[in-house]
Amino acid sequence: MSVAEEIEARLRAAFAPEALEVVNESHRHAGHGGDDGSGESHFAIRIRAAVFAGMSRIERHRAVNRALGDLTARVHALALDIG
Repeated sequence: MSVAEEIEARLRAAFAPEALEVVNESHRHAGHGGDDGSGESHFAIRIRAAVFAGMSRIERHRAVNRALGDLTARVHALALDIG
């Protein structure tokens, strides 16, 4: 399973989102710091789920990071758009 697929599976299981998009942006960072050559180091995530209602921005980010767990150690950068 690719890192993007694993991210998507964990977020779907944790939040049952109405909308979820996981985009691998690693190609845009080739040769830059944090590029480990795997092609799976930089991701953009857009997620919409009812569970985020009433949470602050920081709480939403923490919830996503908790759901991703050990995957965050394998990823150099995550751009999060949570609502």
